[in-house]
Order: sequence, then C-alpha cells, then structure tokens
Amino acid sequence: MDGLIAAAGIQNVVPALDYPPEKIPEMLAVNYTGVYLSAVACAKEMLKYKTPGSMCLVGSMSGLNANKGFTSSVYNSSKAAVIQLGRSLAMEWGNMKEFEDCEPRKRGIRVNVLCPGNIMTPMVAKNFADDPQLRATWENANMMNRISEPDEYQGAVLFMLSDASSFVTGSHLVIDGGYTAW
Repeated sequence: MDGLIAAAGIQNVVPALDYPPEKIPEMLAVNYTGVYLSAVACAKEMLKYKTPGSMCLVGSMSGLNANKGFTSSVYNSSKAAVIQLGRSLAMEWGNMKEFEDCEPRKRGIRVNVLCPGNIMTPMVAKNFADDPQLRATWENANMMNRISEPDEYQGAVLFMLSDASSFVTGSHLVIDGGYTAW
C-alpha cells in the first residue's frame, strides 16, 4: 500500500444553540476519527512493508470558513480538525528513519488535505431539498456560480498521491470555485 484517500463526512444542520450535545461525538466519530484511524492504519502498513507513500485526507472548505446560509458548526469544526490532522501527520511521518534506505524523494509518508467546495453529492442534494434557497445562495457565493461535481476533484487527488507532488506535504488544497477567495 503506498497511498490512501481518507474521505468521510456526515452533517447535522442545526444552529449551535440548538445542537444536541449527545450528537457531537457521532459527527466527530465519522468526520474526524474515521479519517484519523484510516490514516494510522495505512501508515502502519506502509511501515510494516517499508513502502513510503502519500495520503490525501478529505477535509472541506468548511474547515476554513463558515458556509453562507448554513448552520453547521460541528461539521465545520470537524473538517477544520481534519486540516490540522493533515499538518500534524505530515510533520510526524514526513522523514521517518524507517525509510532512510529509500531514495531521498521517498523517505516518508506525505500527508495533504483536499478541501473541496460545495459538491453535488446525495448529502448536498438533501440540503437543497430541505432548503430550496440554499442552492442559489451557494452558487452565488463562488466565482463560478455553480456547484461542483465529484469528478472535478480527480486530478487534484491524483496529483496528491503521485510523484508529481513529491515535495508537497502538510498542505491543504482548496478547490471551491473561488468561494473562500471572496
């Protein structure tokens, strides 16, 4: 195993003042702990077989800013945790002695985070069904005036996992149609 894409996410769209405290661990278990445990399990296999590699953790632009018209503070903070996790694991695994016999460009495990913008997924389709005005709000909030499709992230993930990004680690790549640039 020389690569991992760790993507997990659930939402609970509820204002912070009304958010049931007992629901917080569930959100964190999926959005953060699931990604964390996947990364650790992958790293253990890479170490076991002395195979350096690369990981792409999937965060969200929501970990960098609050989405307009969308009350989801626990989701947003769980995705911020994934972004910080990427930086922390990159520091910890970037130059490991277990890989010192490998060529210099492959002496560790690179960890980066993809931060997608609004993507048309079943979860987002439900958000739009629950709040018919939300789609227009999000489309108007990015510079391309549209919602992205899942396949628009393939190139970024391939880049993160390939040798083309051999000097990229501890970074997050925001692909959001300009949403966070406003």
